[in-house]
Amino acid sequence: MTEPADHPFVQAVKPLIDAMGGQMIAPDQARGDDVVLTWEGRDRVAVRLPHLSDSLDHILAELQRRHGMPLAELDRKTKQSVVRILESRGAFSVRHGVETVAGALGVSRFTVYNYLNRENASRDAKEQVEGS
Repeated sequence: MTEPADHPFVQAVKPLIDAMGGQMIAPDQARGDDVVLTWEGRDRVAVRLPHLSDSLDHILAELQRRHGMPLAELDRKTKQSVVRILESRGAFSVRHGVETVAGALGVSRFTVYNYLNRENASRDAKEQVEGS
C-alpha cells in the first residue's frame, strides 16, 4: 500500500472495511471493480469488496464473534434476532441464503422460514394498528 497502515485515514476506514469483509490494497493495484478512497486529494487506499456469496459467510462470522459463541448454541429468542438482522442485511436474497443461515444456526430451513414469517406477521400487525 502506498500509505502506511498507520495513516489516520487508513486506520479510520479499516474497521468498516473489515466489517464488510473487504481487503485493503494499494491504490495502484486497484482493478476495475475495486473502490479507491481519496483523502485530501490523494488516493490513500483501495478496497477490494468481497463477492456477494462470501459476504454472507462474513456476516455470520461477525455475528458469531459478537455473541461470543457459535450461533447454533444461541437460545431461540436470540436466533430469531439474528434472523431479523440477517434479513435486514439482505442475507436471504443470496442464493442458498436460507440453507446457509439454517446450517449456521443449527436449525432447519423450515425454522428459519417460521422466524421470517413470524417477524413479517408481527410487522404487518403493527402497521395495521398504526394505520388505523
